[in-house]
Order: sequence, then C-alpha cells, then structure tokens
Amino acid sequence: MTPTDDTIFSVVYSSNATVPFSDDALGELLQQSRASNAQRDITGMLLYRNGRFIQILEGPEQAVRETMGKIERDPRHDHLRVLIDEFIEERNFAEWTMGFEPIAMPDENAPEGFRDTFDDLEAHGDPSATLRAARELSLWFRVRSHQPR
Repeated sequence: MTPTDDTIFSVVYSSNATVPFSDDALGELLQQSRASNAQRDITGMLLYRNGRFIQILEGPEQAVRETMGKIERDPRHDHLRVLIDEFIEERNFAEWTMGFEPIAMPDENAPEGFRDTFDDLEAHGDPSATLRAARELSLWFRVRSHQPR
C-alpha cells in the first residue's frame, strides 16, 4: 500500500511492565493515553496481563511514530518489541482513543486449542503468524467490547 495523507499507520507492540500495575495505575495510564491519543487522532487498544502489555496504535503515521517514541522512553516498561508496523486502509478501533480489556487468569483448565498467553504474538521467524495472531486478537477485543458485562 502506498501511503497518502489520509492513510492510517498501525503499530502492534509488546512490552513488560517494570513493576506490576494495580487497577488504579492502569486507570491512570488509560486516562493519560486517552487524552493524548484524542489530541493526536490516534485510536487503538491496550491489553495487560501478568505484567505484559500488548498495544495496538493506529492513526496518522507521524503521530503514531511520535507516540511510539514516547512509549519507548517510558520507564514503566521495558523489553518493548514492535511486532507489526504497517499501513492499513481503515481503522480497526475508530471508536476508541484507547480500548482496554483486563484479562484475568482462568479458574479452570483452558479448552483444548485455546491460547491463553501472548506468546503466539511473538512467533519468531514467521511474521505472518504474528500478523494473524494480532488480527485475531483485535477481532476478539472488538467483539468482547460489544457484549453486555
């Protein structure tokens, strides 16, 4: 895809929290992210589980790249790894300046074939597997966000 002025740039990254985030700390992070993203025309989602983050950002290329630079310098996390950076035709999270889903550990064994970690997003040697996993994750998030709680 050849980028134009209205092309959307998307980045998916993972990182590790340097200290565990409480619900209050996550709430503060989301409040900051949503305000900043609204000003910059960035949308996306954030997942947090067991000290690991997966985030998808989408918006104007310069704004996303500048936001990623700020995220890379944030001392609240380390081992940041960009999993996907690509131009997309339309936003996947147009209605959210930052969607969020807390993911609890299951009380029972997971059903056969169920993936309960972010490990598949970091498949080494197969970028297409990473891309598929990230897209499945974003679809899962969008579907869950429309279900009654």
